[in-house]
Amino acid sequence: MKKLLLGLWIALIVSNLQAQELNATVKVNTQKVLTADPRIFATLEQTIKEFMNNQKWTNDVFETDERIKCNFLLTITDQAPDNQNYFVAELTIQATRPTYGSNYETVFINTSDKNINFTYEQFQPLIYSKSAFNDNLSSILSFYAYLILGMDYDSFSPLGGEPYFQQAQDVINNLPSNLAQRDAGWNSLANNRNRFWIAENLLSPRVKPFRQAMYEYHRQGLDVMSVDLAKGRQTIANALQKVGEVQQAYPNSAILQLFNNTKSAELIEIFKRGTSAEQDQIINVMTRVDPAGSSRYRAIK
Repeated sequence: MKKLLLGLWIALIVSNLQAQELNATVKVNTQKVLTADPRIFATLEQTIKEFMNNQKWTNDVFETDERIKCNFLLTITDQAPDNQNYFVAELTIQATRPTYGSNYETVFINTSDKNINFTYEQFQPLIYSKSAFNDNLSSILSFYAYLILGMDYDSFSPLGGEPYFQQAQDVINNLPSNLAQRDAGWNSLANNRNRFWIAENLLSPRVKPFRQAMYEYHRQGLDVMSVDLAKGRQTIANALQKVGEVQQAYPNSAILQLFNNTKSAELIEIFKRGTSAEQDQIINVMTRVDPAGSSRYRAIK
């Protein structure tokens, strides 16, 4: 009996280790709130790290080396004078995936959320629930966990991230109405590039060409370049035409801004070595998709 229980216990540990999808590093920056107790933020940093890495976000099994590398930088910008447990912050998120046959890791999410506010007491646990709201910080972190998963899955199979984008939408649906209305990170009327609109975009039929392009860009483009550089680069150039279609169908959308922030530097490096025709193709598309960066794309030539 003891051997049976020991075997079940070991199997459970192995199962839990394999179930972890994220390999997140977390840093809480408190330089702007020097009067706050640093012990609170040390605990918060560890709590966020455990929440992201120990939670089972999917039904799939991930091996240790398959976990998605991601970085979270939470910069505390203010603390309420009348409530020492209420904080205002900015959250920077970056996630990467490996590329086949090389040591290169491509960034597939690089974004900053300037609308973070939450209440936290030292040693307070963060709790995730699929069907209920617990607290704002848990909801924000859950939203970004599902965004990372969805974008990663989309890069490996056509529209493979659909269930995780729906889970991100469910996080929004579970918010109390008063929070959804007053919080600029969730409120659809606050701006057109917040969490609400990122989820809306990714589930919108108008954005499906973009999501298909992310599969072609990563799986059929970057993952092929170690074997056939020219073929992979041309596939990426063709995939960007679909991104251009989304700009035309859904101009200034949140997901295109996220794409520009994430992929601009990589695209420039890839097509510095492209053919003249490819460079013209990229300049034509990306100056429409990312007008603010048009001078950088033209400099490719």
